[in-house]
Amino acid sequence: MPTEGPVQEQDNTEPEDHDDPNHLNSLSKFTLFETKSRFYITASTGDTHRVLKIDRTDPTVLNVVEDQTVYDGDELDLLLRMVQDGNKSQGGLEKVLEFHGIVGFVKFTAGWYLILITKRSVVGLLGGHYIYHCDETTLITIASKSERSAQETKMLHTFQHVDLTKNFYFSYSYDITNSLQTNLTVSPQNRRWNTRFMWNHYLLSPAFDVETPKGRSQWVLPLIYGFLDQAKINVFTRTVYLTLIARRSRHYAGARFLTRGANEHGHVANEVETEQIVSEPLSTSFGSRTRLYENHSASDLSAGYGAYTSFVQYRGSIPVMWHQESNQMTPRPPIEITIKDPFYTPAAKHFDDLLGRYGAPIFILNLIKSKETVPRESKLLAEYGQCAEYLNQFLPEGKKMQYIAWDMSQAAKSGHQDVMGVLEDVCEEAIQATNFFHGGPARNEVGTGPHRDKPLLQHGILRVNCVDCLDRTNAAQFAIAKRAFGHQLYALGLIGTPHLPFSCDAVDVLTEMYHDHGDTLAWQYTGSALVNRVDTYRRTKAAQWSSHSRDLLENIRRFYNNSMLDADKQSAINLFLGVQPSLPTYDLARPNYKQWFTPSHLEEPKYDELAPINQVYKEYYKPHILSQFGRLYAFTMNSTTRFHAKPKNEMLASPFESRVQTELGSPTMHQATIRRTARRWAAPAPVPGSSSLRTSTPHTSQEDQKDDNPQHTHQIHPIENLIASLLDPPDLDKRINDYEWYTKYHSSDDIDFQTALVEEKDLQLYIRVAKMSKGEGMDDQTAPLQQHYPHLGTLNLGSNWMKGLQGNTNPPLIGYESKSEILNNDSSVNQNKLDEMGKVNMGYYENWLKGNHIVN
Repeated sequence: MPTEGPVQEQDNTEPEDHDDPNHLNSLSKFTLFETKSRFYITASTGDTHRVLKIDRTDPTVLNVVEDQTVYDGDELDLLLRMVQDGNKSQGGLEKVLEFHGIVGFVKFTAGWYLILITKRSVVGLLGGHYIYHCDETTLITIASKSERSAQETKMLHTFQHVDLTKNFYFSYSYDITNSLQTNLTVSPQNRRWNTRFMWNHYLLSPAFDVETPKGRSQWVLPLIYGFLDQAKINVFTRTVYLTLIARRSRHYAGARFLTRGANEHGHVANEVETEQIVSEPLSTSFGSRTRLYENHSASDLSAGYGAYTSFVQYRGSIPVMWHQESNQMTPRPPIEITIKDPFYTPAAKHFDDLLGRYGAPIFILNLIKSKETVPRESKLLAEYGQCAEYLNQFLPEGKKMQYIAWDMSQAAKSGHQDVMGVLEDVCEEAIQATNFFHGGPARNEVGTGPHRDKPLLQHGILRVNCVDCLDRTNAAQFAIAKRAFGHQLYALGLIGTPHLPFSCDAVDVLTEMYHDHGDTLAWQYTGSALVNRVDTYRRTKAAQWSSHSRDLLENIRRFYNNSMLDADKQSAINLFLGVQPSLPTYDLARPNYKQWFTPSHLEEPKYDELAPINQVYKEYYKPHILSQFGRLYAFTMNSTTRFHAKPKNEMLASPFESRVQTELGSPTMHQATIRRTARRWAAPAPVPGSSSLRTSTPHTSQEDQKDDNPQHTHQIHPIENLIASLLDPPDLDKRINDYEWYTKYHSSDDIDFQTALVEEKDLQLYIRVAKMSKGEGMDDQTAPLQQHYPHLGTLNLGSNWMKGLQGNTNPPLIGYESKSEILNNDSSVNQNKLDEMGKVNMGYYENWLKGNHIVN
């Protein structure tokens, strides 16, 4: 093999440096050993091992020491034998258990406890990085000897009310607390945990530093609380992975009626970040860089990330200070605004935080009711509108928040509005302003629209809320996700237009995932599933008795949980998150009433060099070991075949095409879809990152473009020409004249439509012949008829051409021998015979006239 330097540098990929503290945790195999005075935890990944030491002598003090030495297998065995020999007098070294991760440490009144994950299950695979669900945990007392008091036992029982075996997720090598855009565009030395979504932050803080990005401990295993689901969509020979991740904030978390609105720090209740990842990875990795290309720009390194797209949306309570005082008698307590702040300080802090996390602009979709017999939600509508208007006046142009208030409940009850269509339009407007994340150039066909040749970043957020951020919010987020799903598939080059119809396999997968998403978040916040689901607002199951009975049952369950169980649930969450009960303080530092935002939050999006998150493939993929593909998670995850069993003749049907001919999501769905789609895509919006700044519109001809700038000639797609002709018909005058003629000839005395129904071309000839029989003026088409058929002027047709049929015809018509052949016994006209004779004669006249070049 050649040994030259350049060749080695080209083939040498960036190595796995487990000593680099900037790399994420890739330790995945843990073993707990104990002596009388210490706990020893060994963690392994591949051929490297680390050791963590926990002192057990003083139960009131937590002393955790990280051994910075990286051991191989032989060195680790030697270390354990030395510990065994040194503690023979005290019982030696014993193996306690094998586990999968450290949740954290907690102390109540006596000593410290260690919380470990003892069982896990794979629920996701993203770029070669597995995501796990926490299935089982154990709590171990650190002290050798401890006595539990009654208060200790009570607090321990309360702490265990937070069920760590439901909806807690973690990953060893992928930063699950951050979005895909952050993980792929922020360098490891600048990236930090998003502690807002790290639910074991309070439990890990006593032993590890979880705030600073540098010097990050590899023992830290962040847990998120929310929802995660993944499915695959088979597209002929390609496979698309759809991943849905919901992260619930640990700030101001709790039960429904006990955490409402916002607190004095600007944190809102029921705050959830939902990320929708659509990817088509041709390999399992996110991509890797070689040292030879370290100096290249990010746009040149997009091959590894061009198969990944991500869209983030947000739900959270109305950011003003309000509450509902729950009691056991009132299922719907009245809403009260606790503090009227003229400067809206909590909302200002909240929106400044959103600008810092997601950028500008912020789209606010408020779905609460506007008209009520007894004002409840409508109080918040006025307050929220004034808040948005006040804060918006200080933002610069182009960065202002877009506030949209729409009574979704009333629109669904009326039945005259296309609820899903309106929500998709809102999403379309938001996506055009905020974009979504795509790690590489657009893969759509060149010529079908503006072509983007650089990565696309999402800068801004669509914020959705109703009064509880549950039923209406989840249905709205589904409609928004459906529109974003179409854009993501379009960017990946899988469909030709960003519009996805309902009742296709791909949307059915998305619908089921958002049903589970909404039910899970509702259980966490209220203790019951959704009451009104997506189908309720699509009006497909609203009339079924099963839906009404289920809604009634969920309402009863919510009332019981809110009245009886929420107090204990809130206490457990506060204890788990380390929230100390105290009176609210309102003398905190207040932002400037004008410049309530941080100016740096309004800057344009930036990204570092795109680089792989971590190299973990030696741990999970072992080509030298015989394995079955069917046992891998990527082959066993949910697929489109789970929802619809297709017959053999439809096995190759596209999952993006509707299975029904007419889409009727609501009474106005069909017409609104056609009109909305045509108007939306008639004028493509400029795409950030595209090399061509000038794109053609349907109203701009190709000749005009060539004259203006021949270097940027853009060939108009046939679909654009079709849409342009529909919106602005070139023969508009002719259509107007035809319409006026249609409105008049129905009332003409020349034709009796009660007895004769003919085609338009036959009718034209009959009218001209009738005019000639009356001696009216000739036109360009009737003059040749009069010249070659002078007897036509003697026809006595009168006001009805069939009356002339019963008289003497000179000459007789072709196929007409006797009046009795077309007259019934009661002297009425036989319509069938008459039609046959008319067709024969019309064909004869047309052929003769064409043969003599009289009629073109």
